[in-house]
Amino acid sequence: MKRQYLYILFGATIFIASCKKDFLVQNPPSAVPVNSAIKTENDMSDAVNGMFNAMEPSTLFGRDIPVLGDELADNVFISSNNSGRYLQENNYTYSPISTEPFNIWSQGYYAILQANRILSASLPASANVSQLRGEAYISRALVYLELVNFYGTPYTVDKTALGVPLITAPTNSSTALTDKPSRATVQVIYTKIISDLDSAYATMPAAGAPTLQPANSEYLSKFAAKAIEARAYLYEGDYADAATAALLVVNSGDYSLVAPGSLVPYWDNPGPTVASETIFELALTTANNNGTDGLDSFYDQAGYGDGLCTPDLYNLYSATDQRQQLILTSSPKRGAVFVVNKYTNFSNPSDKDDIKIIRYAEVLLTLAESDARNGDEPDALKYLNMLAQNRDPSFAGYASTGNQLITDILNERRKELAFEGLRFFDFTRLNLPIVRQQLGPSVSAASIGLIPVGDTRRILPVPQSEIDANPNIKQNPGYQ
Repeated sequence: MKRQYLYILFGATIFIASCKKDFLVQNPPSAVPVNSAIKTENDMSDAVNGMFNAMEPSTLFGRDIPVLGDELADNVFISSNNSGRYLQENNYTYSPISTEPFNIWSQGYYAILQANRILSASLPASANVSQLRGEAYISRALVYLELVNFYGTPYTVDKTALGVPLITAPTNSSTALTDKPSRATVQVIYTKIISDLDSAYATMPAAGAPTLQPANSEYLSKFAAKAIEARAYLYEGDYADAATAALLVVNSGDYSLVAPGSLVPYWDNPGPTVASETIFELALTTANNNGTDGLDSFYDQAGYGDGLCTPDLYNLYSATDQRQQLILTSSPKRGAVFVVNKYTNFSNPSDKDDIKIIRYAEVLLTLAESDARNGDEPDALKYLNMLAQNRDPSFAGYASTGNQLITDILNERRKELAFEGLRFFDFTRLNLPIVRQQLGPSVSAASIGLIPVGDTRRILPVPQSEIDANPNIKQNPGYQ
């Protein structure tokens, strides 16, 4: 399919300005059109909903990011009986003109543009304004964290390497063709991520914006800033600050693990959730979802069902671990295979699966790993076992130390966060080789089993259309 690509900063602006308003609708409110000023708190609230709407499509958090985060690693493979989606990623044969690297880059900067518009608005100070601005700070940081991890060398490998362009001001059609930023370093992007998250935490009221938003997991809270900051610090290898940020979330008392035995109903419930495991999720409804392009369709055998769980992941779970129940052992289409069953609402006529962006379970695992690496093994075991024994009440708990404790934590991360798009970044931040199970005729052809440390394919290519339009953008090694 032939495409005409435009420089993203110009193309996104023109697209937003010319599209119908209903493109930006998050039911029930809609975003303020790009050519209208944000003049009131209600305008800003609508703009925040539009920003979330820009984060939801299948080209960003709605499918591409979580799928690639597991498929590029060792949790998911593409069935040989497939619809043709994500085959290049399955086989590590993507290029600068591939679809998914373009999608994530372009939709990511489109979402950043929405956040920049909110942050540039001049409204009188109020609790509502502080809340909404904080949500924009967190969203911008979250998107930049994804972009720099997909397109830049891991911070822990070379923080001085090229990351992505840093754009913090609104872009409009009069400046988009002349503003051609170069790629900032990975360190510069991470510094801005942390700064945005600190700004959000410092300014957001504990009570949120109750007159404008419901207090649930479909909106960002003050402590969501710290939860995402803990992830960012972990990816930096800054385990002291990761532990500090994660502990603030734990000590807030705002979140908790679901009761033992309740994990399957938790995932069956589309959302939103209040004071439970979900810190933030993107809302999808029957009126506002990705349809057959959604994450649920990718895994659900009633949809495309292309993505299957690897046997070695399934075999990590004990028979009494309730997380094993989130994986089925057969498919009506594909026979005896391991089917991802975390997203169960593809065929639900009344609601759809919200996209869970960050959960309390991840925060506990971040705290456990950070404490272990900081030399506080008793606390590391406390938080690790808090999660592991919740998921498997028959498990006596870990008692490991040293390198084995780190291995146990990483294995729990794999089991707990599978199919949520984080596994690949555990390999890249730790600079570990990716070993993928070879599954014979059940996997799509040409899947490779080893992606060693230093392989240039561990970083996505910058879209060729971006490089063609902006001479200041340099391509990643291996894609020239």
